[in-house]
Amino acid sequence: MNIDAVMRLAPVIPVIVIDDAARARPLAEALVAAGHRALEVTLRTPAAFEAIAEMAKVEGAVVGAGTVLDEAQLDRAIAAGARFIVSPGLTERVGRAAIERGIAFLPGIATAADIMRGLDMGLDRFKFFPAVASGGIPALKALSAPFGMARFCPTGGITEATAPDWLALPSVVCVGGSWMTAPA
Repeated sequence: MNIDAVMRLAPVIPVIVIDDAARARPLAEALVAAGHRALEVTLRTPAAFEAIAEMAKVEGAVVGAGTVLDEAQLDRAIAAGARFIVSPGLTERVGRAAIERGIAFLPGIATAADIMRGLDMGLDRFKFFPAVASGGIPALKALSAPFGMARFCPTGGITEATAPDWLALPSVVCVGGSWMTAPA
């Protein structure tokens, strides 16, 4: 499954911080039952890799790893069952590693230079992060104008109340929603 297909599974991709892997499978089952098939588990806790493995067992779940910072995390996430990778930024090393491994990859961008670096690698789907702190909707509109081929998943500061405003932008396929699940 490519990253565009992952992004189109639902308008909101839950961004999940999980401390207890025992809660991962029931959480994934509830989210999939509610229509959220793409699930991003951030690598911010020691339980993250085990949580990815548990969630990957849920029928219909397309589990990804978020906050991937280096090749070692990328490889561990894939080994745990991640089907897509989300990174807060775009480096040559992580970008090339994801491409070489053939995994769906959503790198973070905040500037035109970031987008151009991604385009140079053959990427055209990006996480706009941190969305609100990087200028919000006006900034993404400005970035979208010269990069009409790019599509985005804004994440960082998006709320349930503001998500529809972001989703109304033609360049936005989905948003990342950390409000969807409580860390505990």
